[in-house]
Amino acid sequence: MEQLVIRDADVVDGSGEPSYRADVVIDGGRIVSIVKEAAAAGCQRPRAMRELDAEGLALAPGFIDMHAHSDLALLRDPDHSAKAAQGVTLEVLGQDGLSYAPVDDRTLAEVRRAIAGWNGSGDDVDFDWRSVGEYLDRLDRGIAVNAAYLVPQGTVRALAVGWEDRAAAPAELDHMRRLVAEGMAQGAVGLSSGLTYTPGMYASDAELTELCRVVAEYGGYYCPHHRSYGAGALEAYAEMVALAREADCPLHLAHATMNFGVNEGRAPDLLALLDEALAAGADITLDSYPYTPGSTTLAALLPGWASEGGPTAALARLADDETADRIRHHLETVGSDGCHGVPVEWDTIEVSGVGDPALAEFTGRTVRESAAARGESPWATARRLLLTDRLATTVLQHVGHEENVRAIMRHRVHTGGSDGILQGARPHPRAHGTFPHYLGHYVRELGVLSLEECVAHLTARPAARLRLPDRGLIREGYRADVVLFDPRTVAAGSTFEHPRRLPTGIPHVLIDGRFVIEDGRRTDELAGRSIRRTPQLT
Repeated sequence: MEQLVIRDADVVDGSGEPSYRADVVIDGGRIVSIVKEAAAAGCQRPRAMRELDAEGLALAPGFIDMHAHSDLALLRDPDHSAKAAQGVTLEVLGQDGLSYAPVDDRTLAEVRRAIAGWNGSGDDVDFDWRSVGEYLDRLDRGIAVNAAYLVPQGTVRALAVGWEDRAAAPAELDHMRRLVAEGMAQGAVGLSSGLTYTPGMYASDAELTELCRVVAEYGGYYCPHHRSYGAGALEAYAEMVALAREADCPLHLAHATMNFGVNEGRAPDLLALLDEALAAGADITLDSYPYTPGSTTLAALLPGWASEGGPTAALARLADDETADRIRHHLETVGSDGCHGVPVEWDTIEVSGVGDPALAEFTGRTVRESAAARGESPWATARRLLLTDRLATTVLQHVGHEENVRAIMRHRVHTGGSDGILQGARPHPRAHGTFPHYLGHYVRELGVLSLEECVAHLTARPAARLRLPDRGLIREGYRADVVLFDPRTVAAGSTFEHPRRLPTGIPHVLIDGRFVIEDGRRTDELAGRSIRRTPQLT
């Protein structure tokens, strides 16, 4: 007798086709039978050791978060309800060109400091890995949800070249090629880059193209956080499209949006650019989160030259009054590359978290508000935070446009990605709410997408990008990574004021046929594992 039968579910199967009523039978971690309209047909209904009445619930493939920053959270937090409770059954890690493998002792220490605002200091994590394969092995000891990994180009450059703003020497480029090839052979699904973050931003297009050629040989994809989401955003998108086509490498555009005042209403321009490339044969997908503000570290806004040499060098420059004034000029007047070429508006920069608890008073307030309360300039406040918090401060950037968000999520190559930073007292609510916010707000309340369309965006389409042969659809023989939700009530509980509230209307989530969320509560199951691309050259 099979393990579980889910009765009378409204199956939204991920294909985009209309939903249907069925009994779904799960055994051995897979979907073994789908009996459509079993009750109405009066046929013999499947039996199992356990039965779950799904009357009124939609059953869908588990959601795939194409842009996650849970690289350490999955290791330190076995519960991980931030994602599990949303119905997320797979996250893609190693984003924005900076993560924790491949490293040596030097670069591990540097990267830990550089992205402490994304993932915390890591003092509570045993870094007992150095290679990509060893990191994936660590995940395989048991995690809350499945995880795939992108080789981070910035980390690779730090390891092979350092944090200097210069071209890679031929031997260094060869070293980077080898590191990318090793990571892909060990199971990574592609390559990420953060081209407004150091040291990744120091790479030329020619260098990136060479690395993408390696990725393409292994059947992976390139996922860039490109050089600007503000001034020159369209040019930055076009640069990535041309680069990927030159390398003959599939392209997935990270947190694709058009932000800042210069891009209000310009999403159609971006989509036209992509449509032209797609019509010419380019292999392109993108992800986005359903909110207008972005989120990053305060240090990420600095001009690239100010961070050359790594975190220690950046702090030394900030401590020097004359150099700090140059930084201020680039931020406030010129428009730094770290702030996407747009002069910073301090009333749009809200502190969402600090590494030093003594700085908690700044959290939840814009830099301008804190500066006014202290009777100092916004730059003085920002500089104080950067130095005292040792670059660990996270911020929200209130620079997005709702019409752009809606236009991009409608596109046929769109997928969902939370870009969820779980650090800080008031993180962006996207970390806890992206997927139910799509289903509740943009499907049920606004009708921007139909339910079937939205589920396809969150399941089958990302599974296809990841080349997963048995995930992303409700099909016999597929992995039993599924979510049951109530389309009438599903909603994000998280808000900007209460960002850690869990969603409503998602009573059950299964990974590998095991309940990780049951009756709306987290179980003690650690059903997740690394999802590795088969190391097969194309």
